[in-house]
Amino acid sequence: MVAELVRGLLTTLQEFLQTNLRGPVTYPYPEVRRPLRTRFKGVHELRRYSNGLERCIGCALCAAACPADAIYVEAGENTDEERYSPGERYARVYEINLLRCIFCGYCEDACPTNAIVLTDKIPPAGYTRESFIVTKAQLLVPPPPGVPGTPQRTADPALRTRSIWEEGLVNEPV
Repeated sequence: MVAELVRGLLTTLQEFLQTNLRGPVTYPYPEVRRPLRTRFKGVHELRRYSNGLERCIGCALCAAACPADAIYVEAGENTDEERYSPGERYARVYEINLLRCIFCGYCEDACPTNAIVLTDKIPPAGYTRESFIVTKAQLLVPPPPGVPGTPQRTADPALRTRSIWEEGLVNEPV
C-alpha cells in the first residue's frame, strides 16, 4: 500500500516538474494575442459595391435566418435623387444586437448579395447594453478612395433593373 502511494506521488511530481519546465500555457494577452482559428467568426460588416453603393437591399433574409433573432432590418425605397443600393429598396435601418448574436454565420449564408460578412475581428467590450446594439453606420464599410458614398444621385436606368449585380455574387477579399 505504501509502494502504491509513493508511486502515485512520483507520478504527480513528474507531471508537476514537466509542466513547470515547459513554461506557462497562458498568453500575456495585451502584449501577445492568441492566434485565431481559420473558421473564427467575429464582428459583422456591411459591404459596398466598387462604385460606392451598399450591397444590402433590405430583403431581411439575414434577420429571418438568425436563430437568436438578433438582427433588425427595416427597408426603405430608393429614388433617383437618393440611391443607396441597386434596385428599388435598401436597408434604411440595420441593427444587430451583439448580446443576442451567437456568431453562427447564418446571416452571412442567407444574404443573396454577400452584404453581411463576419470578419476575423474580435467583438468589442462594453459597459452598457446599448453599446452592444450595432447600427448600420457602425457596420457599413467606408467607400473605396475617390468613390462617393451613399446616397448617390443617379438617373442611370441600369441601376434600377437589377437588385443583385454580377460582382455581388462572389466574395471579395476584405
